[in-house]
Amino acid sequence: MNDPQFLSPIVAPGKVIALGLNYADHMRETSQEPPVSPRVFGKFSSSIIGPYDDIEVDDRLSRQVDYETELAVVIGKRAKHVAEADALSIVFGYLVCNDVSARDAQKIDGQLDRSKSFDTFCPLGPWITSADNVPDPQALGIRTWVNGEIRQDSSTSQMYFKTAYLIHYLSLGMTFEPGDVILTGTPHGVGWAMKPPRFLVPGDVVESEVEGLGRLRNRVVAAPR
Repeated sequence: MNDPQFLSPIVAPGKVIALGLNYADHMRETSQEPPVSPRVFGKFSSSIIGPYDDIEVDDRLSRQVDYETELAVVIGKRAKHVAEADALSIVFGYLVCNDVSARDAQKIDGQLDRSKSFDTFCPLGPWITSADNVPDPQALGIRTWVNGEIRQDSSTSQMYFKTAYLIHYLSLGMTFEPGDVILTGTPHGVGWAMKPPRFLVPGDVVESEVEGLGRLRNRVVAAPR
């Protein structure tokens, strides 16, 4: 029997909402002050791929492709104006995301949506762990390896705006629908903050893990011409 092929456990969610600069250790490594409020951007659902699919890098679009392992939250109920104390009750489950980012395109654009939404720039999976199996989303190890070398090694306890607050904050201005996804930010160790910066190139293998939720493993390949 052939091994099963794992696809993304979510296909075309109505919303993929992402957070920038949301880990204290990432703020320290980039010498940035904490934001007054969450830095929110959208990541288009067409960028989603499975947990073991290839990340395609097109050097006509970017030569500074970076990794960002993140805890992803899957909403389970239609809801708006959710109190922070009740926020985790609308979570269906959690999974791992790699918020792949084109840093040079990000700088050129002056905003994040396009540079983080190229095709294949959102590996998700490997499955959804139900919320009842994650007692505390702020107590999970989070790690990234590139070619077997650990690059990110932190904990979701380093989140500046915690998961419950993010759900509350976002729900004040938008209605959540089942299947919506929130990406909660990345910790220290990203490639562009290294000295010198170290970006992804074809041939690299990126592994992204959140404790208890599984691990993604994605090869980096050149995009077809």
